[in-house]
Amino acid sequence: MSKRVQYQTQGTCSRLIEVVVSDDGVIEDIRFEGGCNGNLKGVCKLVTGRKAQEVRDMLKGITCGSKPTSCPDQLSRALDEVLS
Repeated sequence: MSKRVQYQTQGTCSRLIEVVVSDDGVIEDIRFEGGCNGNLKGVCKLVTGRKAQEVRDMLKGITCGSKPTSCPDQLSRALDEVLS
């Protein structure tokens, strides 16, 4: 059975991330609400089918301009919730 999380983002243009991770830890589906449409479509395509733990570790700490976070960093935080 898959695990679905809706994560309210903080400090980014996107407002919400919905991610579905399979029992074996693979990202099955991901959707961002708001944010930079083209960039986030690319992020979704790149991470779908990959291990959630690998994606979390790769994206953690990425910033956007002068902001202390980014949409990819917020995705890593959403994946923290899925993996805990």
